[in-house]
Amino acid sequence: MSEATRTGYSGTGPGAITPDGCAVEHWLRLRPGQEPEIIASAVPAGAGILGTTLLGTTLLELGCGVGRLTRPLVERGFTVTAVDESPEMLAHVTGVRTIRSTIEGLDLGGERFDVVLLASFLVHAGDPAVRAGILRACRRHVADAGQVLIQRESADWHLRVPRESRTEHGVTRVASADPVDADTSSILVEYEYEDARWTQRFLSHRYTEESFAAALAAAGLAVDEVLTEDGTWVRARPMAGAVAYGRRHAHSHRWWTWQDRPAARAAARGAW
Repeated sequence: MSEATRTGYSGTGPGAITPDGCAVEHWLRLRPGQEPEIIASAVPAGAGILGTTLLGTTLLELGCGVGRLTRPLVERGFTVTAVDESPEMLAHVTGVRTIRSTIEGLDLGGERFDVVLLASFLVHAGDPAVRAGILRACRRHVADAGQVLIQRESADWHLRVPRESRTEHGVTRVASADPVDADTSSILVEYEYEDARWTQRFLSHRYTEESFAAALAAAGLAVDEVLTEDGTWVRARPMAGAVAYGRRHAHSHRWWTWQDRPAARAAARGAW
């Protein structure tokens, strides 16, 4: 597997930089927010082999990074298989089965999971072939009665620039979002701490509700439920078992905007 930087992606700062521009040492500093609870709440007790708890529920975590979400998910009872293309990232993931692979190239030979997790806005990959391949990998590895949990951007994510969020440890700043084409932006993010600074540039595809649904459908998936009031987390299911889009939640007929959720800004620390 090539360790070359992906076209349109780059990163600067101390330590290893992954092919998509992520700085391993920066991700080691980040703590999980509400994501593990959102994920656990989306999976009904008994989804796995034991029948009454999350214990035994198999979860394929795509793009696990350094294990920021992996550990909390294991603590909640999931049996996690963690996938990442970066050996430097995977070196920090312990206590679970790990697989080094790109997401779009992953093929576990017919193995299926109760839950496939696609967090960190990976569904917005800038390369159309990669983006389609990622969703096909989700469908390829989810059980017919399983679910794919996807984290997506806000509708105005590319428009609210520059912007920044602060924590007790540092500042995350989305410095620019430069149009590449009608539906893709080149995003520059800066991470500043007292003792270190990193930057990452990456390509991000902008979806409408219609194009998001169409992309899922092309991979054999359909949105079953919008899981959060801010609309950034959705559950998809294989087409045969999918519920009509927007049926479960009154707010799910439209994409959310940042102004819809002032109380959710702190919860979306990783969403900037």
